[in-house]
Amino acid sequence: MTRVTVISNGKVKKDRRTEPPWKVLFFGTDEFALESLKILYASRQESSDRIVESLEVVTLDKDLPVRRFANANKLVVHDWPHVNPQGRFDVGVVVSFGCLLREGLIRQFPYGILNVHPSLLPRWRGPAPVFHTVLHGDAVTGVTIMQIRPNRFDVGPILSQVVCQVPEHCTAEQLGASLATMGASLLIDTLKSLPERIANRKEQSKEGATSAPKINIDMSWVVWEEQTCDHISRLYRAIGSRVPLRTLWMGDLIKLLDFVGKVSLSEAEEGAVPGSILFQKKSNTLLVRCKDGWVGFRTLMLRKRLSAADFYNGYLHTFFIKRHSLQQQHCLFQSKWTQTRTAFTPKHSQTERTQLEVFVTQD
Repeated sequence: MTRVTVISNGKVKKDRRTEPPWKVLFFGTDEFALESLKILYASRQESSDRIVESLEVVTLDKDLPVRRFANANKLVVHDWPHVNPQGRFDVGVVVSFGCLLREGLIRQFPYGILNVHPSLLPRWRGPAPVFHTVLHGDAVTGVTIMQIRPNRFDVGPILSQVVCQVPEHCTAEQLGASLATMGASLLIDTLKSLPERIANRKEQSKEGATSAPKINIDMSWVVWEEQTCDHISRLYRAIGSRVPLRTLWMGDLIKLLDFVGKVSLSEAEEGAVPGSILFQKKSNTLLVRCKDGWVGFRTLMLRKRLSAADFYNGYLHTFFIKRHSLQQQHCLFQSKWTQTRTAFTPKHSQTERTQLEVFVTQD
């Protein structure tokens, strides 16, 4: 093993090895991070090209995928923030950790701390790059290995990147799983020639930087008047499995599940206003008019899970409309942001009710 003594500003610092295998401290939490941890763990095996000599883990004090794997494989686990490497490691690796690391901690690693980030930095800096990649319809994405800087996320110099196409109609979960595998492989490739990668690192461009903030519940509200079929499709594929899309039915929250995409209808039905509802009996699908067409959902949540047929029979049937003196041309699904309200209040509710439009087709 080759080691060098690092001298900085006239002061002699700790010896630094110049080639693998490395002593690694891993920071991570979730399934995305787990792929990198698994490949680091596998890279400890005795061989002529071994990459990792020792491996310990830092994670949150919760039941997380990274903690479960570490415990199952008898790795030393440190509960964040109680971490003090004390010069025992060559390099840190942080993947989907979500906590800012202080400068004093970073400086305890001779080669700093590397980050596996699922985007082509500087595009999509922040905690939710995969979701924003899908939401904004990016055609290409990739993985970046960078050195982290203290007190800021995703701004450090780039050591390596790999580019890939975004599969058509993929969900954020599917893309994230693919990028996790790709990122783990790129991490090992970077560690194989770490000193050289650091020597040739590149600062991130100031152009093309975009932010990828956390997903919040307000993103899930569908605005039928403004959003296109394609936009709603991307929104569902980006966040639908974690935060169901939402709309309002007579003032009550509806969660829209099992999205089937854009549906073509007759020219007469294409003239319906945004928020209009169609029950398509043949496919058991509830169709909703948006800005430029119709989108379909097979399942809804209104206090309990309902199929499109269940919802139609319980809430859209002629009996329901007559009982509450509704007229079809006055009924609409509405978004949270729509200000129009009616004074209609069914007998079973004390809350103000929203206008709905109901059409039924037997196609």
